[in-house]
Amino acid sequence: MGENRERPVPRVADTIAATLHEHGARHAFGMPGGEVVTLVDALEKAGIRFHLARHETAAASMAAGASHLGGAPGILVTTVGPGLANAVNGIADALQERVPLVVLSGIVDRSTRARYTHQVIDHAALLRPIVKASFEVEPESAASTIARALAIGCAEPMGPVHLDISPAVAAMVDPAPRAIRPTTIRRPSIGADDGAVASLAGCLDAAARPIILAGFEAARASAGEAVRRLAEKIEAPVITTYKAKGLIDETHPLSLGAAGLSPAADRVLLSLFSQADLVLMVGYDPIEMRLGWLDAADPDHIVELTAAPPDHAMHHCGSRFVADTTAAVDVLATAVVGHPSWLQKEPARAAKELKRVFRRPDAWGPHAIIETLNEMAGRDALVTVDSGAHRILLSQKWVSRRPLSLLQSAGFCTMAAALPLAIGAKVADPSRRVIAVMGDGGLEMGLGELATVRDLALPLTIVVFQDSSLALIALKQRVSGLAPAGVALGQTDFAMVAEGFGGYGVTVHDAPSLKRELSAAESRSSFTLISCRFDADAYQDAF
Repeated sequence: MGENRERPVPRVADTIAATLHEHGARHAFGMPGGEVVTLVDALEKAGIRFHLARHETAAASMAAGASHLGGAPGILVTTVGPGLANAVNGIADALQERVPLVVLSGIVDRSTRARYTHQVIDHAALLRPIVKASFEVEPESAASTIARALAIGCAEPMGPVHLDISPAVAAMVDPAPRAIRPTTIRRPSIGADDGAVASLAGCLDAAARPIILAGFEAARASAGEAVRRLAEKIEAPVITTYKAKGLIDETHPLSLGAAGLSPAADRVLLSLFSQADLVLMVGYDPIEMRLGWLDAADPDHIVELTAAPPDHAMHHCGSRFVADTTAAVDVLATAVVGHPSWLQKEPARAAKELKRVFRRPDAWGPHAIIETLNEMAGRDALVTVDSGAHRILLSQKWVSRRPLSLLQSAGFCTMAAALPLAIGAKVADPSRRVIAVMGDGGLEMGLGELATVRDLALPLTIVVFQDSSLALIALKQRVSGLAPAGVALGQTDFAMVAEGFGGYGVTVHDAPSLKRELSAAESRSSFTLISCRFDADAYQDAF
């Protein structure tokens, strides 16, 4: 007679986890506490792997990296009070980076909440400016609450949502144990005979100097091929934001690379904008841009194509088409007749000037490091980069061959993001080569995550720009005529630190050594940290 085994009774935490799994989540990141142990157990049982980070803000960036690669919402788990408070920077980053991040936080049980004060803060009030919505999960509506939060977080513009779950509710038997699947969304095709499409196609065909400015929404929607075909038919140069780099292969003659943070690049590109008689903005979000891009073109010359009406005043436009980005550009590429444009070859001259501005000034330094990375990384590598002087230069000199292959905090520009972004990306796609590019200040800020790399056995490559300075701030002090203060860093032996964390570490002082170490890193099963030492003065007039 067979053994009678009863099926486990679903807890509310199991319903939460099952609904997240139905929406594609396979990885969660965070730092556990007593209030979330049942939730972590449920995530693991549902097939969502929980990955221990060393800091909650880093965990949020890991979730963002996994979301970028896998396409599913990112999952961040924090405990009550200080756990969630630690994550504020990472959650704010998700808001400005348009990451659909689900923040699951433990909370004190309702029965004692009014009396108890230890670690108790108002989570929803703390997060109100930086999340799209905040809910407390109740047992009778757990699945519906999670599904609603996911729908809000994944609606354009995407962003973080917050859910409080008390230990008692998480462990409670679910009175209605039903996971909710995501709704299938169908977007009707746009035809070339549509009046709005025909009108826009006519405007594009009439333009003598059209230009395309594309953003992260277009990259995330896989609109690159359609943008390339349209650009080729109307001979329009293509400029992107930093996070949309590689939307079209940056070796393509119509690609002018990225804009928004380098004054040297922006001078060249804004001059071209001033000459354009039509600016087509495709999936463009100006949150990445700086003040120089306020009213970058005549509003009457700007046409926006976006999946969701924007909420900003960076520029104004003559017309806006709200539609599925990829489908709209695809039909436009078919509808336009096509014609020669920019007869004076101004875009070609701009491309030549950009190459001159960012040429390598000497045999070793930040320019040489980036050029060596371009040579050695490979077409399919994914690179993450930290905030700082090195990010501005790399974002201009790095040649992206495919979209979403350069990840960074471009809207929020937070430090120490590159390593956790790389961890999340590598977890989501172990077969992809991932290289984290960091400044020494950013690495020291998030040094504990080397332990996360070790514990997850991730063969990442970490390239450190070690100039013993917060170089970007030092440059701003110099431009303002101020004496340097608070920008000098001691020279940490990062190679020895890497060895202490169980990886391989090396310090290099020239391009051939860097090339050799980047090649060797590909075959290692543990992480590799390459510290590139140079003088911070090498950034003078670099961007």
